[in-house]
Amino acid sequence: MIQVGLVMGSNSDWEVMQHAARQLKAFGVAFEARVVSAHRTPDLLFEYAETAEARGLKAIIAGAGGAAHLPGMLAAKTTIPVLGVPVPSKYLRGEDSLLSIVQMPKGIPVATFAIGEAGAANAGLFAVALLANEIPELRARLNQFREDQKNTVLAMELPEVE
Repeated sequence: MIQVGLVMGSNSDWEVMQHAARQLKAFGVAFEARVVSAHRTPDLLFEYAETAEARGLKAIIAGAGGAAHLPGMLAAKTTIPVLGVPVPSKYLRGEDSLLSIVQMPKGIPVATFAIGEAGAANAGLFAVALLANEIPELRARLNQFREDQKNTVLAMELPEVE
């Protein structure tokens, strides 16, 4: 059963948003990935958000660049947690996207992540953590992932100074 929606405003956002998809896939979390534009397909956006809960979604990861209205508009139409990923833009490097997503009015929250690939990957991991609250097997895999990360750092060695 699909548990996470992964949406973006354009197929050009996939370069960034695939990092969320990779995290979900690595943990075996079923997801759907779609282009849903806040500005070009507002009716689709409303329908997507309004039917998300009935379709079994537990979270929506929404990536958007530029004016970045997608995450906020989704959050306005559903109570399912929306995780916003600012996608870097051509002229403002994603800072415009970050501010558009993070500055939601009080009462309609969007969890906002870093600009770009790190933000997308962390949004995927955050969705895994949300689901892990109710799925013990997923919690175990997440705990192992964290342990593996720790062990990788502990095994790191720096080269000798010449």
